Amino acid sequence: MNTPFYIARRYLFAKKSTNAINIISTISVVGVFVGSAALIIILSVFNGFEEVVLKMFNTITPQVVISPVQGKTFDPNTVYFNKLKQNKSIYSYSEVLSENALLRYNDKQSVGLIKGVSPDYLKNKSLDSITIEGKFLLENSTGDYAVIGSAIQTYLMVNTTDPFNPLQIFSPKKGGKTSSINPADDFTVLSIPVSGVFEVQQDFDNVAIVPLKFARNLLGEPQKITSIEINLKPGINADAFKKNIEENIGKHFEVKDRIQQNKVLYNILGSEKWAVYIILTFILIIAIFNIIGSLTMLVIDKLKDIAVLSSLGAGKKLIKRIFLFEGMMITMTGCIVGLVVGFLFCLLQQKFGLIKMSQDNLVITNAYPVAFKWKDFLLVFLTVSVFSFVASALSSNLSVKKINHLNQDL
Repeated sequence: MNTPFYIARRYLFAKKSTNAINIISTISVVGVFVGSAALIIILSVFNGFEEVVLKMFNTITPQVVISPVQGKTFDPNTVYFNKLKQNKSIYSYSEVLSENALLRYNDKQSVGLIKGVSPDYLKNKSLDSITIEGKFLLENSTGDYAVIGSAIQTYLMVNTTDPFNPLQIFSPKKGGKTSSINPADDFTVLSIPVSGVFEVQQDFDNVAIVPLKFARNLLGEPQKITSIEINLKPGINADAFKKNIEENIGKHFEVKDRIQQNKVLYNILGSEKWAVYIILTFILIIAIFNIIGSLTMLVIDKLKDIAVLSSLGAGKKLIKRIFLFEGMMITMTGCIVGLVVGFLFCLLQQKFGLIKMSQDNLVITNAYPVAFKWKDFLLVFLTVSVFSFVASALSSNLSVKKINHLNQDL
């Protein structure tokens, strides 16, 4: 049997001569318990928010997007792109033509991005989940329709239920100046009714999505496009697919996955989570270092035991390990219980939504979302283990500081 561990376990459950030692030890356990539970709960909530936000962004962000390195447009009717279009791994292959234009509705006007998309774009059935008004409809037997972002709808006060008042779009004509003295002659002006409004985030909500053929007429671009958006079938590795395209497409095009398309968003989500982890870790460290006071008083209480062990041949290393194990057991008990309670609380939150969010929140959910990652549990456990080892090691040094003097007194 491990002698230091056995003695430390006896000390942990044995009655102390001074009740203050029990009180300080209990405070240490409770502090680590609360800190560990709070840390795992907060990290799990951040994971939940991350999943919700990324799910919303991924609804409108393709898995892979191809765009030119130089210039705005390129010809999609090359041998390579025609072959890529037939790839069996692809679920949807959308050609996109986009450009800024002036939008006008009644007496209000605003600049927005016109995004013309090919029919494959509507294969994304999740588009309905971000539609907050009307329908995500781009064309039917009566003609073309536009789906606009909530920022455009808010500014222009667009009424999607009014079929007799379409959205007017102004785009500069290609080919240079005209001889007309009327500035309006320099623009292509087309009208299109609005079928619905979607909402994701400010950067996306200033977009008007229209059929590709409508965008070609508006922008005077009969052949070229600005990008190709690709979504893959379930089970296809997006990273491997992207790498394969990069190896074959040439240096004149850039290929981006979802992380590269939303780099700022991923950086913000990651930095916020780490910031919260660091702040709560400082609080946890304070709770862990309460163990120094508990072990210091325990060493004083067990001076005679230390002297007896030393007289029986126990070395300084063995005595130090006794109190090192004692401190580790106190803090790790609090840590493990805290992780278990935090896990159970998160399970209840997932199932029953115990804590609700305010009604004016921007995330489409009623309760705080929660998601588990085993790395978070490992991170909290290792954090407590490291700092509890440091605190216990510092305290255990007191147990052998005056051991020679104790032997002489004994």
